[in-house]
Amino acid sequence: MEAGPRDGDPAARQTQEDAPRLSPDGPDEETTTPEVEVELRPQRRLRIWQLAPIVILAAVGSLMFAFPLAFGTGDGGAVVAMLGLLISCCAAGWGMMAARKVGHTWPGLPSRASGERPDWRVIALYVTVGAAVVALAVWRVARLR
Repeated sequence: MEAGPRDGDPAARQTQEDAPRLSPDGPDEETTTPEVEVELRPQRRLRIWQLAPIVILAAVGSLMFAFPLAFGTGDGGAVVAMLGLLISCCAAGWGMMAARKVGHTWPGLPSRASGERPDWRVIALYVTVGAAVVALAVWRVARLR
């Protein structure tokens, strides 16, 4: 014998008909409040503790590079200037890597997750400007001797 109401029982049939109809994925009527999307992760920005060492290192390096060039301080000026140039380049590289980590890109280049290929003309322009700046800096330091 089965343990449920029989099909012939009119009270059980009335209870089944009064129950609300369900769609395959839940109730038909919207009884819940609308959902609001909230971003749980913080915005990806460079913080002051990330920027401060980069700015300080760049300032010290640029001063070490500029003073021997501007005032021509003896035989050691070229060495100090090249060391300052090296420190400045390290600070610039450190800053670029920190900016890339939080999602910033160079102007004209696509973001990392976009899947687009960068334009070769923009890359050629960046390489040309960088090479010119390095060549001028090395030429100026070489003139100190």
